[in-house]
Amino acid sequence: MKTVGEVLVALLEARGVEIVFGIPGVHTIELYRGLAASRIRHVTPRHEQAAGFMADGYARATGKPGVAFLITGPGLTNAVTALAQARADSVPVLAISGVNARATLGKGLGHLHELPDQRALMRTFCLSSERIEAPEDLAPAIDRAFALFSSGRPGPVHIEIPTDVMALPCPEDGAAANSGGAASPDPDAIARAAEVLASPARPTILIGGGAKGAADLIAPIAQRLDAPVIATANARGVMHAHPLLVPASPSLKAVRALIAGSDAVLAVGTEFGPTDYDMYAVGGFPDLQNLVRIDIDAEQLARRLAEIAIRSDARSALEGLSVAINRSSPGGRSSGASDVPSVGAERAASARDAAWQEIGERYRTHVGALEAIREAMPGAILVGDSTQAIYAGNLFYDHDRPGGWFNAATGYGALGYGPPAAIGAALGRPDAPVVCLSGDGGIQFVLAELGTAMDEKAKLIFVVWNNNGFQEIECAMVEAGIAPVGVKPSAPDFCLAAQAYGMPAERIESLAGLGDALRCASALEGPCLIEVVNDPAL
Repeated sequence: MKTVGEVLVALLEARGVEIVFGIPGVHTIELYRGLAASRIRHVTPRHEQAAGFMADGYARATGKPGVAFLITGPGLTNAVTALAQARADSVPVLAISGVNARATLGKGLGHLHELPDQRALMRTFCLSSERIEAPEDLAPAIDRAFALFSSGRPGPVHIEIPTDVMALPCPEDGAAANSGGAASPDPDAIARAAEVLASPARPTILIGGGAKGAADLIAPIAQRLDAPVIATANARGVMHAHPLLVPASPSLKAVRALIAGSDAVLAVGTEFGPTDYDMYAVGGFPDLQNLVRIDIDAEQLARRLAEIAIRSDARSALEGLSVAINRSSPGGRSSGASDVPSVGAERAASARDAAWQEIGERYRTHVGALEAIREAMPGAILVGDSTQAIYAGNLFYDHDRPGGWFNAATGYGALGYGPPAAIGAALGRPDAPVVCLSGDGGIQFVLAELGTAMDEKAKLIFVVWNNNGFQEIECAMVEAGIAPVGVKPSAPDFCLAAQAYGMPAERIESLAGLGDALRCASALEGPCLIEVVNDPAL
């Protein structure tokens, strides 16, 4: 009979897991017993936090859960930041960790890697945390984890396996249980939503990260309603270049004015969190008339009440809503990008123009750099860290790939996210170009992961936005009348650091040369690095 560790690998393989990110340790080696003979690829980062970020980036790029193997105690706590980021952004990540032998737990005996209560820690932010007390518990726990990923708002799930359980004989059961899927939308709520949305003169649509999986359904509904579509940061790439699209933050006054002038609002897969809707913490977000909300999570629906709340995944609800709206308004009010501009398109254009002016000249220059990346590498997955160009893009930027713009500068806001998440994305989607945009401060959190990228021959380009410090924080301190302290960490020569790992690298001194540098770099087979320095716009 196979061991618990061997059956675990078989269960993951049966559920379509392709990659496991982790650093082996004495508390997890039994989980690796069956890995070499499986089809699952193991990726070794340099730090467990990066393992979590890689699993996150893989999940966002592929739509499938990312999986990390983590040692007991410090390995798991090293990954807590990454798992908390996954919770904030609704990313499905399965963290499988060891834990000390069952008889020692909670007794404070001083065992290696001991925590007072590991599961209690993980339960504070994971969707669930389970312990495998006996071999027969394993398959049901894996089934419950994957059910959570597919039947509700996703996030991190933790399973721990005691060291004295890992090597026990385990019954083989590789068949995946039916997760049941997400709740079907209420037909009556769909019909009432169509009635509410079909008659107003100035409807508006708000889309968040939950709408990415239904990107193809958004534009037809928007055109039918003649409604501008405001995309939060996690929805960028949906409806690229469409005349009804407003790819700008609802934190901006211009976008809020558009919302305030609406007589009906359809909100799809957006939590109305302050990092999207009140980034500057000034309050004053307008009241929403005739709000129709679609969200997979009942708790989210309860946090902001709507006239009509539809609990469902976005695709199922929008499919039903599209049919119902067509019945309520057979002719529609707009028929697409090629027609004479509609009232909705005029409203969207006015909001775009005003938002573009509102972000200021410096941020407009930064958005220009993002557009240079988009033009040089069409259809790329652009993964960001917390750096000025990413802040600018979260305020205003129209990406050209649904789900292809993501970063950690909203929500939990973990610095050092970008490079490892980009590695996970590149390994999950080797068919897509991947660019990581990181600041000189952020990349130093995870500089060693350049070695992981080289080990795995990940095809991606690291762009280091080097303004010699935490400039966004320095500016904030100056504006607050505080003498800047702690914002000038010294940086290495990033090109030499990359070359130390055998990675090709280039330094450019103007953003104007970024497009050409990217085109040259994209011809390479593996990872490479471009450092941008000395441009006044930095």
